[in-house]
Amino acid sequence: MSKYLRVNIVFKALNDATRREILELLKDRDMTAGEIAEQFNISKPSISHHLDLLKQAGLVIANKDGQFIHYSINTTVMDEMLKWMLQFKRKK
Repeated sequence: MSKYLRVNIVFKALNDATRREILELLKDRDMTAGEIAEQFNISKPSISHHLDLLKQAGLVIANKDGQFIHYSINTTVMDEMLKWMLQFKRKK
């Protein structure tokens, strides 16, 4: 995947308040989809859709443990994005 396509996917994922809120939850600890869904007043399928978009962007990692899937934040992608954005900063 090209760097620019990755940037577009990440920005699309971050363009939604619910997905940003999910990332806020995951910065403190790993959570299952059910635990995440309990924090919102939207349907579980909607949460699954948001989690899928975050996974596609590489912002979260899903690890299956028995019948549960635990989600964790992937800071590597954030580091790559910051590095990409900082290249545009002008030096004084």
